[in-house]
Amino acid sequence: MADETTAVVWDKALLDYDMGDHPLNPVRVELTMALARELGVLDRPGVQLITPRPATEAELTRVHREDYLDAVRQAPIDPFFLGWGLNTSDNPVFEGMHESSARICGASIAAAEAVWHGSARRAVNVAGGLHHAMPARAAGFCVYNDPAVAIAWLLDHGAQRVAYIDVDVHHGDGVQAMFYDDPRVLTVSLHETPLALFPGTGFCDETGGPGAEGTAVNVPLPPGTGDAGWLKAYHAVVPSVVRAFAPEIIVSQCGADAHRLDPLADLMLSVDCQRAAYVAMRELADELCDGRWVALGGGGYALVEVVPRAWSHLLGVATGEPLDPGIRTPKAWRKMAADRRPGAAVPETMGDDAVLVDEPWTPGTESDPVDRAILATRLAVFPLHGLDPHDPRD
Repeated sequence: MADETTAVVWDKALLDYDMGDHPLNPVRVELTMALARELGVLDRPGVQLITPRPATEAELTRVHREDYLDAVRQAPIDPFFLGWGLNTSDNPVFEGMHESSARICGASIAAAEAVWHGSARRAVNVAGGLHHAMPARAAGFCVYNDPAVAIAWLLDHGAQRVAYIDVDVHHGDGVQAMFYDDPRVLTVSLHETPLALFPGTGFCDETGGPGAEGTAVNVPLPPGTGDAGWLKAYHAVVPSVVRAFAPEIIVSQCGADAHRLDPLADLMLSVDCQRAAYVAMRELADELCDGRWVALGGGGYALVEVVPRAWSHLLGVATGEPLDPGIRTPKAWRKMAADRRPGAAVPETMGDDAVLVDEPWTPGTESDPVDRAILATRLAVFPLHGLDPHDPRD
C-alpha cells in the first residue's frame, strides 16, 4: 500500500440528506467536493474515489434501536408523527430520510473499511460526522450516528483500540454516550462550553463509565476562544491522552462550525487554524497508527464562506501536501457558489490571512479562562492515564 493512498468516499446521492429550509444544507458538501475537484485535490496520485452503499439494518442496529429505525421509516409517511426527536425544527422529517441517513452511515463504514483492510492509508467522508444522534433519538440535525456506526464496524472487525477525536464546536455527545462504558474506544471532544451551547454536555468530569474510566475526554472552551487558545488547548490535552491510549486507528469528526463566521456558535477560529488541526490529527495518526486515519465532516453552517474551504483543506491534508491558505479559490468555483447561494460572500482565497501562534500551555496561568479549561480537563482525566496534570511535558 502506497504511503499516500487515500480513499475519498463520494456519491451525489449523499446530498439527499436534505432537511429543506434548514441550517444543515447539503449545498455545503456539494461546494466542498466541487472546490476540491477544481483545486486538483481529487486527481492527486493515490486518491481512490469510493461509491458507498447504504448501511445495513444489522450495521445500524449495532448502535441504534430497531424500533427507532422503524420510526425513522414511518415518520415521513405520517404528517402528525411525534416522538423520537423527529418532526421538530432541529430534526424535520423528509422524504427518504431512512435511506439517505443509512447511506451516510454506509459512506463512513466504507471509509473505515478501506483503512482497516489496508486498501487506503487514510479515508475521508465529508458528508458524515452526524455525531449527535442517540440510540433511539434524533438530535442536533442528526438522524443516524455515522461516526458511531463506523466505530462499531471497526470493533466488529477486530479493532481493539479506536480513538475518536471531535473538533466540532458542539460536544460529540452521541458518540460519547454510545461508547461511554467501552474501554476500547477513546472519545476526545474540544467544543464550546455546554454552559453556552447545545447539547449541554461535555463537561470535564465526564470521563467514562465503570471499567472505562479515562476513555471520555472533554475540553469545554469559553465563548470567544480564538486560534491561539484553541491550538493551545488541543496540544495541551489531545496528543497526551491519545498517546497514552495507544490506538490502532483514529477517527476524526471535523465539524467546521468553530469558525468565527459560523452563525450557530461563538468560537472564533480561522480556516487557517482548522487546517492546522487537520495537520495535527494526521501527524498523530502517522505517529501512533501507521497513518490509519478516518476523517469525517460534521457541523458547519457558513455554507459558502467557510465549510467548502475548511473541508477542501481536510481533503488536501488527507491526500498529501496540505493546500496553501494563500492560493485563490478557482473562478469557476466562485461562480458556482454565487449561483447556488445568491448573496453569499464568496471567499476569494483559501485562508483567512491568520497568523497562527504556537503558545504552549504552562501551569500557573489560570487567570486566563482557556488555561483554566485546560487545567480542569487535565486534572479530571490525566491521572486516569498515569499522566501528571501539572507537568506540561505530559
